[in-house]
Amino acid sequence: MIGRLQGILLEKQPPWLLLDVNGVGYELEAPMTTFYQLPATGEPFTLYTHLVVREDAQLLFAFATLDERRLFRSLIKVNGVGAKLALTILSGISAQEFAHCVRENDTASLTRLPGVGKKTAERLVVEMRDRLDDWQQGEPGAASGSRSLSGAGGDVRSEAVSALIALGYRPQEASRMVSKLDITGLDSEDIIKAALKSSLAQ
Repeated sequence: MIGRLQGILLEKQPPWLLLDVNGVGYELEAPMTTFYQLPATGEPFTLYTHLVVREDAQLLFAFATLDERRLFRSLIKVNGVGAKLALTILSGISAQEFAHCVRENDTASLTRLPGVGKKTAERLVVEMRDRLDDWQQGEPGAASGSRSLSGAGGDVRSEAVSALIALGYRPQEASRMVSKLDITGLDSEDIIKAALKSSLAQ
C-alpha cells in the first residue's frame, strides 16, 4: 500500500494531478479540498494516498491531510459508496458540513451532490453517524489564498466546467453552474469553489 508521496508538483487539472517523486511521475486523483491547498507547479509537496486495485486498473487517490484520507476511507466503507463517489462528496461538501448533515439527518442537502440519490443519502446518514468520531470535524482542505490550477494561459471557464464534469456533474449542469457566476478576476479554482458552494445552497 502506498500511503504517502513527497515530490515536485508537475501538473494539476482537477481532479487529476501529477507528482514527480525522484524521477517517477505519479498520476493521482484528488478532491477539490486537496486542490485548494496545492502549491504552484514546480514546488515540492507531500500528499497522503490511498491505493485502489481493480482488475482493470490501479488508482491512486491523493489527499492534503490525514483527516481527508480518514474521511475518504470511512466513506468507501458505506454500502453503495465507491472511491469515485467518495471523492465527489469530499469535493462538494466540507467535513464540517457533512458532519452537520449526518447529525441533523439532512439527506436533502446530501442529495444535491452529484451521484448521491435519496437511498444513498439515507445510508450515509445511518452508517456514518457511528463513524464521526474516527476523524476530526474541522474543515480539512480549508485554505486561504488563491492559486491557479493550471499553467499560464488557458480558458479558466472551460477548465472549471471540465473539472465539474470530472467530479460527476453532467456537462449541461456544469456549464449552467459556471454561467450563473460572475467570474471576473477569478481563477479556475475560485470558479469551481463558488460553483460547488452555489449548488449546495440551492
